[in-house]
Amino acid sequence: MNAIHRAILRVSRGRLGWQVADMTVLELVTTGRRTGTPRAVMLTSPLTDAEAYVVVASRGGDDHHPAWFLNLRDKPQVEVSVAGGPRLPMVASIATPDERARLWPQVTSRYRNYAAYQKRTTREIPLVLLRPST
Repeated sequence: MNAIHRAILRVSRGRLGWQVADMTVLELVTTGRRTGTPRAVMLTSPLTDAEAYVVVASRGGDDHHPAWFLNLRDKPQVEVSVAGGPRLPMVASIATPDERARLWPQVTSRYRNYAAYQKRTTREIPLVLLRPST
């Protein structure tokens, strides 16, 4: 999906692809946990929580966490570009149980596909909050 998404952005010269199903699309750049090299991925953010973008580490309901999640879990300093804007330094944090209990129902009430993804897997799908670095 990342390749398709990037192709849409490229072909439209950035005019299309920054909103998907009413969700903000952002580019998340993590540091590879094994290689130490930057890794960029396009993600949707189903909601914001104060100044934080919330992203869902669903991987379509797969039984394994996405690589970007494993990378930021090990090194939470990331860069985020929203709507094609400049990459800004941010800090990623995995939602605490209390945060997830509050945010997950908001995510799944707006976007039911995430609830379906959770039903496909035994792992609890993490929510990640991306906040500006201070």
